[in-house]
Amino acid sequence: MKFKLTLEANKSATTIHYQDKIMLMGSCFTENIGAKLHRHLFQVKENPHGILFNPTSVIGALQDYIDNKQYVATDLFELNDLYNSWHHHTRFSDITALATLEKINNSISDAHTYLKAADKLVITLGSAWLYCLTDVAPSGAGLVVANNHKAPAQWFEKKLMDPVELSLQLQKIVSALQSFNKNIHIIFTISPVRHLREGLIENNRSKSVLIYAVHDVIAKSKAVGYFPAYEYVIDDLRDYRFYAEDLVHPNYAATNYVWDKLVSTYFTEDTQLIMGEVAELQLAKQHKPFNKASIAHQAFLQKCLLKTELLQSKYPYLPLADFLTFFKEELINNA
Repeated sequence: MKFKLTLEANKSATTIHYQDKIMLMGSCFTENIGAKLHRHLFQVKENPHGILFNPTSVIGALQDYIDNKQYVATDLFELNDLYNSWHHHTRFSDITALATLEKINNSISDAHTYLKAADKLVITLGSAWLYCLTDVAPSGAGLVVANNHKAPAQWFEKKLMDPVELSLQLQKIVSALQSFNKNIHIIFTISPVRHLREGLIENNRSKSVLIYAVHDVIAKSKAVGYFPAYEYVIDDLRDYRFYAEDLVHPNYAATNYVWDKLVSTYFTEDTQLIMGEVAELQLAKQHKPFNKASIAHQAFLQKCLLKTELLQSKYPYLPLADFLTFFKEELINNA
């Protein structure tokens, strides 16, 4: 008897290679996947504005990168002894406007250069609920915020995006991205993270808006695809045991499941073989011996060093310098 549905990973015509430059934008689920890409030594830049949940903030950030916008002091507001930007995560906030602007503008400049040469852009949308400033907020009414910065509740009002309007906005930014970088391939995903702050019904309304708009864009735009991260968790795994204790965020097992599907969908067999060798080096680097100076451990380090050097010669684009340094230093210090 069959007890669950399984969403199979279908090979995409779009493939991801180690030579690719990958940019990730969007919700906290983006950072989970980004961490795995980093661990496997892919070229990745993620969330240059910080974590962003709503499409309006994601679109605005991408336009900033295209334009290489440079923020000025009047773009900031002061709260809780910090200078903040309504368009950025709190990690950019600082005790002086100059420090905040330096972090923001350096990040945008780096993102502008990276996006211009990027091969893949993965956009993960989290919620279609927008939080807009009211007329009692210091920056005036109507502005959509990316982060509330722990401001008073009366500074905000929320509204649900219209799916047709969202589709038009996404089509516009896709067109702008493709004009800015003719080689870029865009992959949309919907975050499986539940936004329970809005309520279960409201969360489902939000996800339905995102799903409608994204698929409408894909139907009308070339070089745009969809990876069903949301469906893998909600419809395939479909069990609270795959969520963390908060019942909101997918847990380690669920994230690994989605990662495996991503690899099966986009990564070539050759790329997967290299990933396996990189993973072995990561494990070797984390190995904690009982006796670092033992003959067995020194032989293990020598073997790892030779393997790293061989990988570097075969795949010179792999950033293996840290591994080479680590294994050499462990041999020198403990020989």
